[in-house]
Amino acid sequence: MKTTTVQNTFDDITLWNNMREGDEKSFSILFEKYYGDLVRYGNSLSPYTEKVQDCIQDVFIDVWNYKEKLQSSVVVKAYLLSSVRKRIARLYERDHIFRKVTSTDSIAFLLEFSVEHDLIDDDDDATKEKVARLNNLLNNLPPRQKEALYLKYHQGLTVEQIAEMLDVNYQSASNLLYRGLLTLRKEWKGALSLLTLLSSGTF
Repeated sequence: MKTTTVQNTFDDITLWNNMREGDEKSFSILFEKYYGDLVRYGNSLSPYTEKVQDCIQDVFIDVWNYKEKLQSSVVVKAYLLSSVRKRIARLYERDHIFRKVTSTDSIAFLLEFSVEHDLIDDDDDATKEKVARLNNLLNNLPPRQKEALYLKYHQGLTVEQIAEMLDVNYQSASNLLYRGLLTLRKEWKGALSLLTLLSSGTF
């Protein structure tokens, strides 16, 4: 509980710049704050949990070792997620899972998406069936569309940040989101907002 209070006291950029100046406490707070998100995201890209955790540890080691060279103005969450993605891409390359990896394009988004049923009235069987169908549609989207939706609605990233993470231009990232939502909207006719359901989704 004490850690949560501290985390909420300082914004990310303050913690980031304190860390850049050598403050170990700020570094530890950032690690604790984002470790869970990074593990979940890393597990969406690789089924090897221990290797994912190693990649995340390596990212934080690099952040600390090269702290003085880091930019002072960054979106910390997006930076860490992107760093983990690149690290996992290098892991794939090193382990020869892919023959050639020149970017992160070849990484498939693996996690299953599940819209929360808690938002739905227990007696509303028709809506439950629609949500089950929505989950099925989500999990059958092309991996890049699914990942873009995850980054947008679960991690709260902007289109610009998603484009940078996926190593595509802004229009391509926007198209991934648009096509994914278009597919879902064709099927979803429920009373609850589709975007509300996506934002409540768990992986």
